[in-house]
Amino acid sequence: MARRLSYSARYTHPAEKIYQALSQKNYWEDLMEGFRELTPISSVREFEQNGDGIRVVLEQTITRDMLPPIAQTVMMKDMLITRIETYGVLDGESKRTTGTYTASIPAGPGSLTGEQELFPTETGCTIRKTTEVKVYIPFVNAKLEQLMLVNLVDLFRGEAEFTSTWVQDNIA
Repeated sequence: MARRLSYSARYTHPAEKIYQALSQKNYWEDLMEGFRELTPISSVREFEQNGDGIRVVLEQTITRDMLPPIAQTVMMKDMLITRIETYGVLDGESKRTTGTYTASIPAGPGSLTGEQELFPTETGCTIRKTTEVKVYIPFVNAKLEQLMLVNLVDLFRGEAEFTSTWVQDNIA
């Protein structure tokens, strides 16, 4: 059975500035540089920003010994995570855009998909992420799904803090 999570990152910056950051390859490279503290092998594999929006492919490797014991029971090798994020073009009037994200693990025991929306608020803007996690291994699926969701909240929170600081330091 799949589990779902909704997470909202709230920013004091306007939506245009957050979108401007997401539109720059160096933002994503700096984000991956920050991840290297936790996952030494982290990189931007692809980046595209054009008239259709933004598409970025990120790769991170978590060594097997860094995985929680329950995850080590199903992952016999290091875990290579490929994450693909998209955002459409920011609407000039509404200052909104939507996109998707996925995370995949070769020979992994499940899937992670989601939708995201960037929209303005009275105090800045919000990125809302709605995630669905599925693990296909009987008896441990619920525990692994819950573990993934807990880690996603930490990931989303860390990325929001990074983004806020990055915009403050890099976008005029």
